[in-house]
Amino acid sequence: MGRIVSVANQKGGVGKTTTALNLSASLAAAERKTLLVDLDPQGNTTSGLGIEKDTLSSTVYDVLIGSKRLKEVVQKTALVYLDLVPANTQLFGAEVELVGLENRERLLGDALEEVQAAYEYVLVDCPPSLTLLTINALAASDSVLIPIQCEYYAMEGLGQLLHTIRLTREELNSRLEIEGILFTMFDGRNNLSHQVGEEVRKHFPDKVFETVIPRNIKLSESPSHGKPVILYDIGCKGAESYLELAREILFS
Repeated sequence: MGRIVSVANQKGGVGKTTTALNLSASLAAAERKTLLVDLDPQGNTTSGLGIEKDTLSSTVYDVLIGSKRLKEVVQKTALVYLDLVPANTQLFGAEVELVGLENRERLLGDALEEVQAAYEYVLVDCPPSLTLLTINALAASDSVLIPIQCEYYAMEGLGQLLHTIRLTREELNSRLEIEGILFTMFDGRNNLSHQVGEEVRKHFPDKVFETVIPRNIKLSESPSHGKPVILYDIGCKGAESYLELAREILFS
C-alpha cells in the first residue's frame, strides 16, 4: 500500500505547493509510482503540471461530493511515474457541501482506498488553512510533511499546526506522524534564517530534514511553464535540493 503524506502548513507563502509538486516529481524521477492529490482550491499544483484547471470536466471536488470515483479523475502527467488528482476553484464550495455529509472527515481517505495499492507514494497538497479539507487530508495520511520559511512567525504557525495534528491523531487517525519539517526559501546570507533554523532544530531535533530548499529563481519560474523544476532546469539548485529531499525520504 502506498504511503500517504500530506504537505501541510496553514500559513500561506511557505512553499507548500512548490514542495508537494517538486517532491512528487522527484520521487517519480526515481521511478517510484506517485500520485499527487491537489486539495487546494487555488489549483496551483494542477496548473503547475501544465493542466488547464479551468477546463477540467471533473476534479477532486467531484470525488469528495460522491459523484465520481477517484480513479475516474486521475490525470497522467509528463512524468511516466507521476499521476495527478486535479483541483480548481470548484473546491471552494466543497466546505459548505461537505458539512452535512456523514463521515465527512474521512471522505478523502475512503476515496483513496481503491487506488492506494497502485502507488508507492500518495502526496496531498493541502490548502493554506486548517479547514475540513485539511482535516480530510490528515485523517487519510500516514504522515505530515511541514514546509516552513525561516522567518519571525515560523514557530507560531508551526505550533498551531502541531496542535491540529495532535487532535487529529487523538480523534481520527492514531497512525498519523510527522514525516519531517522542511526549511524552504532558505537564504544563507540572512542571519534570521539561521536563527530560526537553530530554534526549530532545538525544539524538534529528530524531525527536521537535513535537506534545505534555497531561494531559487528557477523554482519560482517553473510553474508558469507548467513544469516541475526537474523538467524546467534539472541543473539548478532548486531541482538538486528536491531530488536530495526525495533521496532523504526514500533512504531514511
